[in-house]
Amino acid sequence: MPSLPRAAGSAWEQGRSVFAALGDPVRLRLVARLSQEGPLSITRLAAGERVTRQAVTKHLAVLAGAAVVRGAREGREKVWALEPHGLAAARRALDAISREWDARIDRLRALVEGPGAARPGAARRIARRAVSAPSPAAARPPPRPG
Repeated sequence: MPSLPRAAGSAWEQGRSVFAALGDPVRLRLVARLSQEGPLSITRLAAGERVTRQAVTKHLAVLAGAAVVRGAREGREKVWALEPHGLAAARRALDAISREWDARIDRLRALVEGPGAARPGAARRIARRAVSAPSPAAARPPPRPG
């Protein structure tokens, strides 16, 4: 598993459970519906899904555990709504990762476009510092149509 950027580490830990919860297509659809339609009962959330109400309940429990949704009793039904604080943790993680990658791209740009880039041998130095080398298949020309 690739390592996380240094600056994104703590923010990533906060958002990790959110990303794990949203990794399931059913849970992602439930969140999308709550985002578009507002608070809904389990009965309404299960309508149109290819899973049972019991399965929807289990998916909502996972989302609640990640602080993505919250349920509240309204009479005999439990109504579910998005929990903005849980989604904000995921947003902070993505922002931290984005800042780290922007910094890495800026360092690469400075290396490639900097004053030493025009000197003899600069291409070799830059190539040695590249993140990854192209695969041998990428270096071969495409086959000619027969």
